Amino acid sequence: MGEFSHINTDGEANMVDVSGKEVSQREALTEGYVVMQADTLQRILDGGHDKGDVFAVARIAGIQAAKQTAQLIPLCHPLMLSKVAVEFEPQPDQQRVRIIGRCKLSGQTGVEMEALTAVSVAALTLFDMCKALDPAMRIDGIRVLEKRGGKNGDWSAQ
Repeated sequence: MGEFSHINTDGEANMVDVSGKEVSQREALTEGYVVMQADTLQRILDGGHDKGDVFAVARIAGIQAAKQTAQLIPLCHPLMLSKVAVEFEPQPDQQRVRIIGRCKLSGQTGVEMEALTAVSVAALTLFDMCKALDPAMRIDGIRVLEKRGGKNGDWSAQ
């Protein structure tokens, strides 16, 4: 494992200088899950939720969150994202919704944090909208699946 790049020679936290890095096409794919009761998921899928289209609201929240990542995570660089996508894959047989986040840009640093933030906030929004129906919901498995671009090249989870 390499050195921690967010610590300077005095042991203090600092933002990494990426000005010397080459611009490249970068992309990150992430996922997370919201586990819930079967009837809660069915209500979302049927469009019978009192708060409206849960997936539409959570999608917008995830996209907005990705765009605000540098405001939320202290040492993240503000990025000019060229694409943010948040998708929902209902998995009724497992009583959960899979949330997939994808972020892209041409830049000097990766977009993993933005894609993770998109999935996290989409999951939190889904939870918030359904908590009155199902307070025992659980957010699980938020992780990076793939990253592309940059000095280290492509990476994929096993």
